Amino acid sequence: MLTSIELKTFIPAKDYPLSQAFYTALGFKPAWQSEEMSYFSHGEHCAFLLQNFYVKEQAKNFVMHMLVDDVEAWWAKVQAENIAERFGVRTIAPEDQPWGIREFIVFDPSGVLWRIGQNI
Repeated sequence: MLTSIELKTFIPAKDYPLSQAFYTALGFKPAWQSEEMSYFSHGEHCAFLLQNFYVKEQAKNFVMHMLVDDVEAWWAKVQAENIAERFGVRTIAPEDQPWGIREFIVFDPSGVLWRIGQNI
């Protein structure tokens, strides 16, 4: 029988140190880092690899979706960490979506769009 353990994506970084600081401020934990890549996680099931590599077309079309149990707490973290101003990124406050998720949007410093939401 085939079994899967984990699925991760590679997220591009235009300014690698800035992106590392952004994801740390957002609440992700860096497990390890090198000059070319960093492994970030949150809890047991959310992880990604941040790479010191950038192609504008890729980054501007990259979307991450993270399902959380308390979207308002995550939004409060974004506000408390002053993410938009500190990192020069755009955010959109939580809204109920017709597909049954309340979510907010935050763009990372490279233009990667994150949709962070909870089921409603």
